[in-house]
Amino acid sequence: MQFKSYCATILLGISLFSCTDLDEQLNSDLEETSTGNINPAGLLISAYSSLNNPYQQDNRWCLQQLSSDEAVAPTRGGDWDDNGTHRAIHLHTWNADNSYMSNTFGGLLTAIFQSSNVLRYSPSAQQAAEARFIRALAMFDVLDLWGVVPYRENLDDFRELPKTLSSQEATDFIISEVNAIMKDLPDSGAAFVANKNAARVLLMKVYLNKGTFLNRQAPTFAAADMAKVVSLANEITGYTISPKGKYFDNFAPDNHLKSTENIFTLYNEEGVRGGGVDRAYWTVSHYNMTPGGWNGWAALSNLYDKFGATDERRGGYYDYSADTTSNHNKGYKIQNAGFLQGQQISWVTNKPLMAKNPATQPLVFTKEVTIRTSGATLETAGIRVIKYPFDFASKGQKNNDWVVYRYSDVLLMKAEAILRGGTPGTAADALTIVNSIRTNRGAANLTALTLDVLLDERSRELYWEGWRRQDLIRFGKFLLAGQIRPADTDPKTLVYAIPSQQIAVNANLKQNPGY
Repeated sequence: MQFKSYCATILLGISLFSCTDLDEQLNSDLEETSTGNINPAGLLISAYSSLNNPYQQDNRWCLQQLSSDEAVAPTRGGDWDDNGTHRAIHLHTWNADNSYMSNTFGGLLTAIFQSSNVLRYSPSAQQAAEARFIRALAMFDVLDLWGVVPYRENLDDFRELPKTLSSQEATDFIISEVNAIMKDLPDSGAAFVANKNAARVLLMKVYLNKGTFLNRQAPTFAAADMAKVVSLANEITGYTISPKGKYFDNFAPDNHLKSTENIFTLYNEEGVRGGGVDRAYWTVSHYNMTPGGWNGWAALSNLYDKFGATDERRGGYYDYSADTTSNHNKGYKIQNAGFLQGQQISWVTNKPLMAKNPATQPLVFTKEVTIRTSGATLETAGIRVIKYPFDFASKGQKNNDWVVYRYSDVLLMKAEAILRGGTPGTAADALTIVNSIRTNRGAANLTALTLDVLLDERSRELYWEGWRRQDLIRFGKFLLAGQIRPADTDPKTLVYAIPSQQIAVNANLKQNPGY
């Protein structure tokens, strides 16, 4: 098969499958082998890279975080309005034409297609297992966000529309798939290559949320499912919680070398592949910071106030080699990671930063923020979060690998499963697990652990990592009033609206109830 005709086939297939544009470098990834056959190794790289769009280009993150009690993208005068797209997500007033929903849905279906496509070209057993893991991961996200999953079994005849898996069918399929591939995945290795531990974490996520996916208004937690979560957690070995002072090693430009926690990540290397991880910096940073950002998203102060003064997760000066500014080279040691609140200091001059307009106003990030900002607070409203320390040493693509699964999440899921009736384990065991994390973060030990306390601890440990909406729904708190939004009285928002253009091209896909 000639390369051009193959590309035409794959592009047609994806347009029917997901109605999204490919953001892939097919010319480099879909190389032919010496025999003229498509190289499954190149296809597998494309499958991994297809996760960049939903994960690293804000899309999935916005749906999981901006809809929650952790983050907001306030409209700043005429900036960050985007026809109300961001406001709608935070206020739970979205419709089927929201661009973030369209981009995320299409991006995840592209990942499902790309990983399924690997299986058509005689991959090795491990390559097939990795591709099926990517597919299962993307299907899990679609299930979580929309409650149903379009799935195409036949990639050879695109006249046959994808069928729609119900919540039960999708849950059963993912569990079956991950169990089937487990034997062929590597035992360990680089976090950006799917291995057995990544598969175990995915299964933990499925079993922990299984009752939620089947009944979001009244989640149930079967003892057998919780026991599976505990059992899977016990099988995950070879990782440790970062030592004190090393929390941000998990997100640093060289986190593939430093992190002792990262189980599955998305690969980013300048000049090789990746893209979009730097948006985690651009979207929050003010124009006059170094480098200047887009002055957008903010953390809600209720999140900031959950941290104790000694908890390193709240942020501070992070010493890392990719910081080539005077902050590192001259030892200024100004805060450059975590929650930026109050007067901001230049990492270059060690002097207070000023706003852009008016330039006479000090750049003081305030706890107070509204869904629309104006006047004196236009540029300064809202605490900013730098979760991924900026890679100053890179001229282009940043090298921080995007974190999908971390060991601390494994431990917190295990503790939650125990509290929900999972065995073996007691409430005292769950408390010990949580305190083992807090000790390494410089936080005081908890004296008791309830589900509400655990939910707060998940927020402290995993803030802005793309899990908050899922957590709030599982804990029955997603519809409650937020810091700057009223209570949500319509349970339809426990799943998102399926994008209109997806329904237009797939007669097997029906709109979620209420939309």
